[in-house]
Amino acid sequence: MRKVQLITSNLGKLKEFRAALEPLGYDVAHLPLEVEEIQADTLEEVVVDCMRQVRALKVKDFIIDDSGLFVDALKGFPGVYSSYALRTLGCEGLLKLLEGADKRTARFECCVGCSLEGREDIVLSEACEGRIVQGMRGQGGFGFDPVFAAKGEERTFAEMPLDEKNAISHRGKAIKSLARQLR
Repeated sequence: MRKVQLITSNLGKLKEFRAALEPLGYDVAHLPLEVEEIQADTLEEVVVDCMRQVRALKVKDFIIDDSGLFVDALKGFPGVYSSYALRTLGCEGLLKLLEGADKRTARFECCVGCSLEGREDIVLSEACEGRIVQGMRGQGGFGFDPVFAAKGEERTFAEMPLDEKNAISHRGKAIKSLARQLR
C-alpha cells in the first residue's frame, strides 16, 4: 500500500477518505499539521495556498481539502468561512440567521488538493446541492451535517449512514473524482 497523509483536524474527514482510497491501495494516515488558511474568495485558492505551505515544510505525499456551506439566502455565507462560522455560530446560529427566510437553498462545496511524489498535483472541486432544514436532526456526520439535506433527500447528512452520505455528498464526490484520477 502507498502511504498518503491527510492533513486535517477533522477525524470525520479521515474516515471518509479512508473508506474511498484504501480499496485503491492507499494507506491514508492522519497528519494533524496546522496550516494557515488565507482569506480568499474561493475554496480552490485556499487549497492551493495550503498545498504551497505544506510543500515548503518538505512534506511529501499528502491530501488536503477545504469545504464550505454556501447558503443562498445569506448571499453565499458562510462559504469559505464555514469552519469559523461553525466554531462561532454553530448550527443553531445558522438556523437563527435563516429564521423567516423563504429561500433555504444551499450547497456544500469541497475542493481537494493531492500532491504525490512523481505525479502532477491534482486540484479538483465538487458540490452537493440541497437546502437548510428547519431544525437540527441526526446524530451522525459533523459540522453543518445536522441542518443540511441534499436535493431529493428528506434526511439530513447527520441522519444518513456514512456510505449513503458519501455517495451523494460534496466530499464524497470529490473523493471519487480523486480516486478516478489516482487509478
